[in-house]
Amino acid sequence: MSQPVLNQYQTVPYSRIYSLGAARGDLTVTNDDIAGPIDSSDEWIRQRTGIITRRRASKKLSLMDMAVTASNEAINKAGIQPSEIGAVIFSTITHPYQTPSAATLLADKIGANPAPAYDISAACAGYCYGIAQADALVRSGVAKYVLVVGGEKLSDFIDPTDRTISFLLGDGAGAAIVGPSETPGISPSVWGSDGSQWGAVGMDASLLEFRDGTHQWPTLRQEGLTVFKWAVWEMVKVARQALEVAGVKAEDLAAIVTHQANIRIIDELAKQLEVPEHVVIARDIIYTGNTSAASIPLAMHALLESGEVKSGGLALEIGFGAGLAFGAQVVVLP
Repeated sequence: MSQPVLNQYQTVPYSRIYSLGAARGDLTVTNDDIAGPIDSSDEWIRQRTGIITRRRASKKLSLMDMAVTASNEAINKAGIQPSEIGAVIFSTITHPYQTPSAATLLADKIGANPAPAYDISAACAGYCYGIAQADALVRSGVAKYVLVVGGEKLSDFIDPTDRTISFLLGDGAGAAIVGPSETPGISPSVWGSDGSQWGAVGMDASLLEFRDGTHQWPTLRQEGLTVFKWAVWEMVKVARQALEVAGVKAEDLAAIVTHQANIRIIDELAKQLEVPEHVVIARDIIYTGNTSAASIPLAMHALLESGEVKSGGLALEIGFGAGLAFGAQVVVLP
C-alpha cells in the first residue's frame, strides 16, 4: 500500500497591510504635569526627547479597551468580517496577567473566535515582529487575514520619580489587518535580537522579588546612553539592510516610521540614512509619547489621517527596544 500524500495549505505569493486602526490614552499629560517628581522642566524634557505632551490612559480605560477600539477600526476599514480573521497577534509588555494571553480575550471581544491568538513580548520591536509573522501566515496559506495589534498601558508600570524613562512613556494601541495581495506589499523582514544588552532597558525587578517582599512593584527603567548608542549605530545598519532586501533606496520611500523612542534617535537615524527631504519622517512622539509596541502603527496611522502620506507609497518601519530586540520591513502604505 502506497503512503498517502499529506494535504497542505494553498500558498499565496504576496501579502499587504489592508488597513490600520488607532486608539490613544484619554488623558493629555504635559511636561509640566510630570516635571516636579523628576526635578526637571518642560524645556529639559523637550530638548532631550522632543516630547511636548504624551497621551496616557485613565484608570477607567484599560489596555484591552484601547486594543478593541483600534482593532474594530482596522477591521471596518479593511471591509472584512471579524469571523474571517485567521489569527490574532497581540504585541504587548503591559498585559496585567502573565496568563491567559491578551490576544485570546481580544479575539473574543472583536468576534474573531475561534481564531488562534497569541501574545508577543518583544517590547518596542513587537509590532514589526507581528507584521513579519502575519506576512508568513498569509503567504503560507495558514490564515487569509491576520490582525496584528501593538498595544501598551505603560503608565501602569512607571515610577513617577524615575529620570531614565518614565517621562517618555504614553499609552495607546495600533492595529493592522494583513491579507493576501496580487503584488508585493510587505518586504522580507530583517529582525533579530542582542541578548548581550538584555539589561539595558526593562523592569527593575522580577515579580518573584515583588511577591517575596524584597522589592516594590516592578517599574520600567533604562540605561539611556547605552540604548541611545545602540539604537543609532546598530539600527541604521538594520535599516540599510531592510532597504537592501526590499530592493529599494531611501529616495524611493514616501515615509520612514521608526519606533517613537526619542526625537534625537529618530532624527539621527534619518541623518545617517541620508534621507531626502521629500521623505516624511514620523514624529508622533511629540504629542503621543513613547508607546512601545503601539508607536509604529500609531505614527503611521497619524501620517495617513493627516494626509502627509498617501496610500500606495512605500514606508520603512523599524522597531527596536528591550531585549534588545529589533525588526524592520518596507511596506506599502494601506
